[in-house]
Amino acid sequence: MNLNELCELLTTEADNALRIFLPNGEEIPLHFHVTEVGYVQKTFIDCGGTVRQLQSCLLQIWVEKDVEHRLKSKKLLGVLEKSLKIFPSSDLPVELEWESIAVSQYPLDFVANLGDSLILNLGTKHTDCLAKEVCLPGSGCCANPAECR
Repeated sequence: MNLNELCELLTTEADNALRIFLPNGEEIPLHFHVTEVGYVQKTFIDCGGTVRQLQSCLLQIWVEKDVEHRLKSKKLLGVLEKSLKIFPSSDLPVELEWESIAVSQYPLDFVANLGDSLILNLGTKHTDCLAKEVCLPGSGCCANPAECR
């Protein structure tokens, strides 16, 4: 889901509470805070020598002891609208950063409306060889040797 799509949903459901579910079905405690909304640009070289760039909107999620705290759609929308003024695009994919045993980043897969709550369902990210077209047998860049030329 991209930033523009998320803002549209938050606009139509402004009074709804937000709930976040990890890919394994575990719910992040309801009293979470969004402590940062960041524009992330990653420039890197893949194993085939191609320079690549990825961009995203990263929401950092944090939980404090204030168990009565609840983030409403309208409040998050206000923060996201401010970010739109400085981000290069509203088409950025949205990811959430959450710390359990390690800090992890999850793509926002989809949002569901459940009565008085908007459910943010997080997906998973996977590693992959980005230069499969240049992998050579024996180079070690392919997990499956049958994929190598």
